[in-house]
Amino acid sequence: MAIVVGSLLIAVGVNFCLVPYELLDGGALGVALIFHYLKDIEVGLAILMVSLPIFAIAYFFHRPFFFNGLNGMLFSSLIIDFFYPLHILGERYMTVPIVSAVGGGLLVGSGVGLMLVYNTSIGGTDLFAQLIAKHLRANPGVIIFLVDVLVISIGSYLLPAANFLLSLATVCCVGASSTFIVRRYFRL
Repeated sequence: MAIVVGSLLIAVGVNFCLVPYELLDGGALGVALIFHYLKDIEVGLAILMVSLPIFAIAYFFHRPFFFNGLNGMLFSSLIIDFFYPLHILGERYMTVPIVSAVGGGLLVGSGVGLMLVYNTSIGGTDLFAQLIAKHLRANPGVIIFLVDVLVISIGSYLLPAANFLLSLATVCCVGASSTFIVRRYFRL
């Protein structure tokens, strides 16, 4: 159930809020959005393309990460593409870019947080960052944030319409809302 609800939140956040303004998130989702904006590739399909090599690495070096993220990645990719028509409503009703950036970040972060509480994720570069953090004995949140900033920096350079500050707001909202949900759950 966490995968279903989390994927729905992510799909609405991406399609209703981020796509209309060509906003970016970090990680594999951000890379997938860059592919979508540049090459018109479906976001979910691009997530699969980006994540599969990372999942192959996880399979050989840390199988629990592989098994915990596989279902989340596959289902969320499908749901994101299924809900793509929401971008039309987003273009009509999301008229303030900062509201779109923050709203998208909160929705995506809530979906990610819910999935993390139940030991799953959408995989991708977050999975890679977890592997690096485990190897370096570093805080995975810091590694994930650095990867996210790198992704939106590259995306802002490649996409003239992409706004770095709005995308940074999205990344911060994703991080804050997912952290809030994970901490709230573990306090209960």
